[in-house]
Amino acid sequence: MKKYQYPLLCLAISSLLVYCKSNKQTSQQSTATTATTVAKEEKPAETRGKSPFIPAGETIAKMVIEDGFEVKLVASEPLVSAPVAMQFDDNARLWVVEMVGYMPDTVGTGEDIPNGNIVILADKNKDGVYDDRKVVIDSLVLPRAICLIENGILVAEPTNLWFYELKNDQVVKKTLVDPKYTEGGNVEHQPNGLLRAMDNWIYNAKSDKRYRHIGGKWVIEHTHFRGQWGICQDNYGRLYYNNNSQNLLGDYFPAGFGAWNKNQKGVAGYNEKSVANNKVYPLHPTPGVNRGYMKNVLDDSLRLNDFTAAAGPVIYRGDLFGKAFDFNAFVPEPSANLIKRDFLNENGYIVKGDIAYKGKEFLASTDERFRPVSLYNAPDGSMFVLDMYRGIIQHKTYLTPYLKDQIGKRDLTQPLSAGRIYKIVPKGAKPKPVIIPDGAAELVQLLGHANGWVRDRAQQKLVDGKYNQTVPALREAIRQTANPLLAIHALWTLEGLNSLKPEEALSWTRQPSWTFRAQGLYASAAVITPTSYPQFVTAFNTIVDSGDSLAAPYVAFLSKSIEKFDQNAARGLVNKLAIKYPNSRYVSDAVISTLQDQEEVFQTAISASISDQNATINKQLTRVVTGVRNAMGNRNPEMLKKEFPKGEALFTSVCQTCHGADGGGVKSLAPPLNQSEWVTGNKDKLISIVLFGLTGPVKVNGHVYQTPEVSGDMPGIGYDKDMPNEDIAQLLSFIRRSWRNNADKVSTDEVTKVRTKLTGREKAFTEAELNGI
Repeated sequence: MKKYQYPLLCLAISSLLVYCKSNKQTSQQSTATTATTVAKEEKPAETRGKSPFIPAGETIAKMVIEDGFEVKLVASEPLVSAPVAMQFDDNARLWVVEMVGYMPDTVGTGEDIPNGNIVILADKNKDGVYDDRKVVIDSLVLPRAICLIENGILVAEPTNLWFYELKNDQVVKKTLVDPKYTEGGNVEHQPNGLLRAMDNWIYNAKSDKRYRHIGGKWVIEHTHFRGQWGICQDNYGRLYYNNNSQNLLGDYFPAGFGAWNKNQKGVAGYNEKSVANNKVYPLHPTPGVNRGYMKNVLDDSLRLNDFTAAAGPVIYRGDLFGKAFDFNAFVPEPSANLIKRDFLNENGYIVKGDIAYKGKEFLASTDERFRPVSLYNAPDGSMFVLDMYRGIIQHKTYLTPYLKDQIGKRDLTQPLSAGRIYKIVPKGAKPKPVIIPDGAAELVQLLGHANGWVRDRAQQKLVDGKYNQTVPALREAIRQTANPLLAIHALWTLEGLNSLKPEEALSWTRQPSWTFRAQGLYASAAVITPTSYPQFVTAFNTIVDSGDSLAAPYVAFLSKSIEKFDQNAARGLVNKLAIKYPNSRYVSDAVISTLQDQEEVFQTAISASISDQNATINKQLTRVVTGVRNAMGNRNPEMLKKEFPKGEALFTSVCQTCHGADGGGVKSLAPPLNQSEWVTGNKDKLISIVLFGLTGPVKVNGHVYQTPEVSGDMPGIGYDKDMPNEDIAQLLSFIRRSWRNNADKVSTDEVTKVRTKLTGREKAFTEAELNGI
C-alpha cells in the first residue's frame, strides 16, 4: 500500500531567523526553461555532496516550467525574510507575514522570541520588482496569517487573533478578536488562512471557526473543520484546502451550511477529495523527507512518490493564462520543490478533478532549498509564489534521526531565513496590476472584471466602505445575466451591505441556470426573517415537489433557517426530502445536520415511509444514534484533565488533530483511539507506537484501516529527545482512560524502560512487528 506521512511537513508555516548575509535584490529577470526540457540527472543522495545556497538571481535557472510560461523574481532577501502568507492591497503593494522565529535550530531553541513581522513591500519605480520595505508590525511570536479588512488588518499570532486599526500604515489601536484562535495544536497544527470569502465571512484552515465584523463587533461562528495549511475559493465561493498528504480537498456546498449537529462526524459534500490523485514528479532525488527511509515513500531514484507536504493551494482565477487554465488548481509541494497543476470539473454541485500531467509538473526545481509554501492570484492576473527558501522544514516534534542525518550530510541548516517571492506569467507578458479605485461607480463595474482578485477586492471595498449609494446599481447588476460573475458579486455585495431583499434571493432560486439558483439558495439564509419565512417555505416546498435534485441538499440545509420561526414547517421539509431522496448521501447528511439530538425521533417518524434499513438515510441516522448512545458512557473529560494535565495538553497539541477530540478518528487521517485494542491493550505496544510511530495498514476492532481511508503513517514523538518520559506516560494514561476506555495507567518507569530498549531506533513500527512484542 501507499504510505503517506502525516502530519510531518507543514512547510507552509516554516520559517526561521533572518538570514543576515546581504543578498542584493536584483531586478534582472530570469526565465525558467520549459517543461519539455530534459533536466540534468542528479546523482543519488548517497553520492551527492552538500546542497548549496543559490543566490536569488540564479534560482530561476534551476527551474523547469510549463511550456509558454516564465518565472520572474519580484522580491528576495534582505527585502523579505521567512514569508509564510501575504495579501495585496488596493495599490498592489504586498503585505507579507514573516514568521522569523520558527525552528531556529533542529531542537527549536528560542521559538518564543518575538521577532516576527508584518511588512509592506512596494514597487516604487514601477518596474515589476519590489524595491521598498516598510515594517508595519514587529515583535510578533510566530505570526501566521493576515487579512486586510475595513480600516485595519487581522493578524494571527498564536494563540490570539488581533485586529490592528491603521492610519497611514501605522498602528493606532489593537483589539483582541479571539484569544483562542489557535487553541490546541503544536506549531505545525494551528489555524491559519484568514480567507475573506465571497459570502463576506472569513474562513480558516486547520480550524472550525469563521469570523465577521458586524455592527462594530467581531462575531465568531462554528463551521466545518477544514484543511491544514492554506485555503482558497473558486469563482463561486466554494472553499478548497488540503492536508499534508492530500492533493486537494474541497466543499461542494456553501461554506456556511451544515456544521450544526455535534453528533454528526462529517457531512457529505464537505472535506471531499476534489483531486484524489496524490502522485508527484520531482525533478531530482528528494531524500530529505521525514520518512524517506520507508518503503514506497521514495521511488527507486529516491524521488518522492506522493504528496507529503502539500501546502497553500490556489484556484487560478486570473485573466492572463488563457481559457485552458480556467478552473485549474495549483498546489505547492515544498518537500519535492515543485508546484502541481490540477484540472477541475463541475457536474452539478460535485467538483472532481485530476492531475494535469503524468511524469512532470507545472513547475519543478532541482534546487533543494526552493520551498514554495503558498500561492496567490494577483492584481495583474499572474500567480504569485511564496518561497521560504531554506533547508530545514520539519518541526522538532516529528523530526526523525533519518532526516537529521540528511540535514547534516548536505549542510542544510544554514542559512536559516532567506526568502523569495516569484510571479508566474505567460512568456513575454508584461501585465500591469489593476489599481482599486475609490469611486463607487468604478467599484461596481469592477465586480464584473475578468480577474477574480479584482472582483473580490471591489466587493470587499464596497462592503467595508459602506457604499450604500451603490445599491440601485447593484440591484440592476443582479438582474442582468450576460455576466454571471458580475451578478454573483453584486448579490453578495448587497448581502454585505444588509440591503439584499428576500424577493431578490427568491427570484434567483427560480432561475433556470444552476449557477444562479445555487447562489440564490445560499443567499436566502441571510434574508429569512420572521416576516419573510412563509414565502421561503412555499418556495422550498415547490422546489422539492418539482424534483430539483441539485437544490435538494440546499433546501435541507435551509430548513435550519426556517426552524427558528416555524419548527413544523422545517420538519415538513426535511421529512419530504428524506422520503424523496432516501439513498442520496448528500441529502441524507444535509437533513441530519439539522436534527441535533432529534435523530432517533426523526428516524422513528419516517420509518413507515422508509422501511428499508439499508437506505442511506437510515444507515446514516443509525450511525449517528449509535454514536450518541456510546458517548453517554464516556468518562468525564474535566476530571481526566485534572488528573493528567500534561497528558491532556500533549493530546490536544499532538494527537487530537488526527484522532479527533472524541477519540473517534478523523477521515483521511487516523483511526479511532476510543475502544481501540491498541490503546487499551499491551502497554509496551502502545508506548512503542507513540515513541516511534506506526505504518499501516492496521486493524482496529476488526476493521483494517489503510489509505486512503486514513493516512498510512503515524509519526512518533520519541525522536524528540526533549520530550519527558513523564509527559508521555501522562499522555498514554490520559487516552487509556478517556471516552469509553478504562485501562490502567502507564507509569513513567514503564515509558523509560521501553524507550531505553528502543534507543537508536529510527523506523516506525508495522502491525506485524508490534504483534511480536
